[in-house]
Amino acid sequence: MKKFGFKPNGSLYPWRFRLVIALLGLCCVAVAWRIAELHVLDEGFLKSQGDKRSVRHVPIPAHRGQITDRNGEPLAVSTPVLTIWANPSQLIDQQAHWPDLARVLGTDLATFSERLKANADKEFIYLRRRMTPLDGEAVMALKVHGVYSIEEYRRFYPAGEVAAHLVGFTNVDEKGQEGLELAYDQWLQGVPGKRQVLQDRRGRLIKDVQVISNARPGNDLKLSIDLRLQYLAHRELREGMKKFEAKAGSIVMLDVRTGEVLAMVNHPSYNPNNRSNLQPGMMRNRAIIDVFEPGSTMKPISMTAALATGRWKPTDQVNVYPGTMRIGRYTIRDVSRAPGGVLDLSGILLKSSNVGMSKVALDIGGQAVHDAMQSVGLGEYTGLGFPGERVGKLPSYREWRSAETAALSYGYGLSVTAVQLAQAYSILANDGRKVPMSLLRVDERPAGQQVLPEAAAKTVQGMLQNVIEAESGTYRARVPGYHVSGKSGTARKASTSSKGYQEDSYRSLFAGFGPSSDPRIAIAVVIDEPSEGGYYGGLVAAPVFSGLMSNALRLMNVAPDNLGDMQQVELPTPPATGERG
Repeated sequence: MKKFGFKPNGSLYPWRFRLVIALLGLCCVAVAWRIAELHVLDEGFLKSQGDKRSVRHVPIPAHRGQITDRNGEPLAVSTPVLTIWANPSQLIDQQAHWPDLARVLGTDLATFSERLKANADKEFIYLRRRMTPLDGEAVMALKVHGVYSIEEYRRFYPAGEVAAHLVGFTNVDEKGQEGLELAYDQWLQGVPGKRQVLQDRRGRLIKDVQVISNARPGNDLKLSIDLRLQYLAHRELREGMKKFEAKAGSIVMLDVRTGEVLAMVNHPSYNPNNRSNLQPGMMRNRAIIDVFEPGSTMKPISMTAALATGRWKPTDQVNVYPGTMRIGRYTIRDVSRAPGGVLDLSGILLKSSNVGMSKVALDIGGQAVHDAMQSVGLGEYTGLGFPGERVGKLPSYREWRSAETAALSYGYGLSVTAVQLAQAYSILANDGRKVPMSLLRVDERPAGQQVLPEAAAKTVQGMLQNVIEAESGTYRARVPGYHVSGKSGTARKASTSSKGYQEDSYRSLFAGFGPSSDPRIAIAVVIDEPSEGGYYGGLVAAPVFSGLMSNALRLMNVAPDNLGDMQQVELPTPPATGERG
């Protein structure tokens, strides 16, 4: 019987054994090659995969630029705050900590629980944004798993409602929404930085590795306004509106020489630091957005146009008897009758005669009046760059009819803003030179452009001084110690629902400048719908002009030019040597 032996060394099927060994060897080589490839040739891949699971880039918030007045007083600043956020998928299991969290976050437990359960499948929700550092640290001190904080900045407005319409405000992400915050948003915005950190799989910070890029703060903005004058204008307008129970109002104050806006206020206003009860109408910068017919405040511009033609001299007289004038189907009326029915050009402004101004305008033609008004900036943008600025309306006709010419000469048939009205009077005060208006501080006095004849502008300056200082003038606009010039106006409000004007609805206006000997400040006052005690511009708006001009000139250390008008006070004789006072 034949015997068979078994050889475990693979000699029975030697080729199979060698094949298995070869395959195992190839596997070892492949594994070795892959290890070498990953660690030598493609080292970054493993590193990036590891970093994706632990390395995070955290933004470094950028500081928004500061807004200040011309003297460096802050109007808008950014303060550090903490924003608290949570990972609901982690926090949902921490119900024992919910009552404490709700308490320090300032919310009730039911609302907190309901919101958290509604977002249980998410990984990010805000719990509360922009908390003060002290309150935010109180939340983080609870050390609740799933609750985290982010460093941010919050905008704060120290002047509150006083400068709200001019400065504007930002949203929760510090993006400009209104006013100069919106107009100069790109300039004020900073560039956020980036920081590299290590976190575990639960998002907890392990190590702050390095700063990738530093945050770059935004640029500061220095405005032309003087916060002291802004407060004065705000106070005077508020008191004037309160006295006559007016609906709204605006004041614009300009530097005659530089074109800078020294103050711009509106009522009603709002507090940009607390906008919980903010109404849309409160946000309107009426001084730039609201347009209106300027009424008799346009007569000085029309008078300048007449003097510029050379056809009229200040001593020329106009017969305004009997105080009415018929043009087609329109009747022009004067409010006050002129003694004897004859007025010179200064008397036309003093008595605010619509008939007298119409006769002068009809003589020189509507185009001459139109050109003078256009020269002082009416019907054009002011160049301030303020969001939502209205340009108003200055009509122009190929053939000027008598009714259109007459109406334009005494301020009807056109519309302007308070800023345009202030600019027109600042040009008169600057001897007919127009300088660019600015909401930013101007360090060098601009040369300006002569848009009205200097002689005519100076003559009208004297006429406007007489309007205030004459015996029958607008005495409520007088300023003790100073000669000032100006003109009141009373304009009926146009109806928005039908043609014509509203019944018993007026705007009270006053525009002027001072001191008359060397004008420094131009002011326009607009009070909308006074309802108690009267509505004429000389009664309602003139006292506001007087109070503001008086305080502003003294605050700016402008030397008085009318000391004879002030009450003389006899000083006591100083005691002789050795005597006691």
